[in-house]
Amino acid sequence: MSKSDYTHFGFERVATGDKQRRVGAVFDSVADRYDVMNDLMSMGLHRLWKRFTVTICGVRDGDSVLDLAGGTGDLATLMQPRVGGSGQIVLADINAAMLRRGRGRLEDAGVVGGVRFAQVNAEALPFADGSFDCVTIAFGLRNVTRKERALAEMYRVLRPGGQALVLEFSRLKLAAAQPLYDLYSFKVLPWLGRRVAGDPDSYRYLAESIRMHPGQEALADMMAEAGFEDCEWFNLTMGVVAVHRGRRL
Repeated sequence: MSKSDYTHFGFERVATGDKQRRVGAVFDSVADRYDVMNDLMSMGLHRLWKRFTVTICGVRDGDSVLDLAGGTGDLATLMQPRVGGSGQIVLADINAAMLRRGRGRLEDAGVVGGVRFAQVNAEALPFADGSFDCVTIAFGLRNVTRKERALAEMYRVLRPGGQALVLEFSRLKLAAAQPLYDLYSFKVLPWLGRRVAGDPDSYRYLAESIRMHPGQEALADMMAEAGFEDCEWFNLTMGVVAVHRGRRL
């Protein structure tokens, strides 16, 4: 088998065709406790990171938005008032359990109009070229098997003048804090996963996947290679996460 036949699942080297199945099992396991764990793991900061992403997304009344790996609907909920009654949001995820959770949360929040749900693979989107004014993916790109294909698909379905935003864990920019961050990632997160979700292994994978994800500069280069222009990023919480933005001109 060639090098391209393998990828990473956390720190583990696995066959490329096996990663999607294993990531799917992770999110099947954590779906019901996903939101509680997000609040605990980030101490609520994920809500501020997502609000910042929506603030800079440039979405306006009447726009069409694709929210990939939309999970339990945080970005869709925040964007719905921006697109208004004449706009549309497609909340998309490859995982059926996460989509069900997202649909339920949006219904509970009274967000029932202008939102569609689609179970899709980010590497092969079932949408026509130039279908959306904005494409977002929050904390999902690092779980995609072939990131370059997902970025190319995001570019393809954008309309000229549209933009894509990737909110993802990145590289900490304060070296002195790295040992504490590593301790939190590899000791505290699995402990929380065991106590709250009954699944330490899934949260160990999530911590490992953060370390295997491209850093700020590398991801910007990947977006440029996919066709995006004016690629830039915004470090949040000392680079623990970053929002990357690219445009289709």
